[in-house]
Amino acid sequence: MTRTTKQQIIPIYQKIQQIKKEVAKAVVGQETIVDGIIRGLLADGHILIEGIPGIAKTLIARAIATTIRCDFNRIQFTVDLLPTDITGITAYDKNRGFYTVKGPIFARIVMADEINRAPPKTQSALLEAMQENQVTIGKKTYGIGKPFFVIATENSFESAGTYPLPDAQTDRFLFKVLIDYPNEKEEKLILDTNITLAKFEDFKIKGVISANDINRFQKIVQNVYTEEKIKDYLVRIVSTTRNTEKVDLKYGRYIQQGASPRASIGLYIASKAEAVLRGHSYVTPQHVKNVAADILRHRIRLTYEAQAEGITPEVVIQDILAKVKVP
Repeated sequence: MTRTTKQQIIPIYQKIQQIKKEVAKAVVGQETIVDGIIRGLLADGHILIEGIPGIAKTLIARAIATTIRCDFNRIQFTVDLLPTDITGITAYDKNRGFYTVKGPIFARIVMADEINRAPPKTQSALLEAMQENQVTIGKKTYGIGKPFFVIATENSFESAGTYPLPDAQTDRFLFKVLIDYPNEKEEKLILDTNITLAKFEDFKIKGVISANDINRFQKIVQNVYTEEKIKDYLVRIVSTTRNTEKVDLKYGRYIQQGASPRASIGLYIASKAEAVLRGHSYVTPQHVKNVAADILRHRIRLTYEAQAEGITPEVVIQDILAKVKVP
């Protein structure tokens, strides 16, 4: 395997800065979320964004998608949305015979807006596409191609009209990132740039990279150097979620179910993407720490006792990072 060099990283880092500059035309603040989405794109993984309504989840996803010169579809999830509304159908015409009408899932970038407003059966229509880059319609299977990137948003703190995502669905997302309120300074700036008063097109966001660029960047990310001791470190982090007795965890008793080996795989590639995002050609323990919460928060299940006492996955993850020995 050819090791990624600093010379390969520099142009990618420059492109990332251009993307951020374009996104900033429409989005005020929220750098952590923007970084998370770009990191997911570099790692060839899908992203789930959670937050209350009205804090620019959809705007951020749309802005980043606009900086990428490839086809983009948005699916608004609702309670009456059907699986075939996503994947497509086999139709019949007396002149043409049977033919396939492909759904909006057939795009390089797909935005699944408010994904938890649709029932689990409809949510599951994304599973095959997200895992295998293909969709089965009727008796035929169709490839989607690369890159294929799903950005899903969901509203938190709601019960009416929403459905929890099944574990199998959430596990297909490489990252789950949380979006919070802007600070007062940022909120004042939002008054003049908000999309309620301006059309999205008025921001004049330019395309920065192509689909071919993304495919090339992803291959470079895969070859970022990771020492054996770093691999051991990230495996120990994930393993500790399943074997809390290994270290003296303060909140270990609140973990009902730990993360699977897929979390280790995700943490491995995400750490490489984080290194490239920061302009580095090798992975450090800090890169692993930076992405650990986004990888693990939707892959560990806490007890009802934790929920009653207000213990969040983030608290447990920080406890693990503090106790697992850093190489």
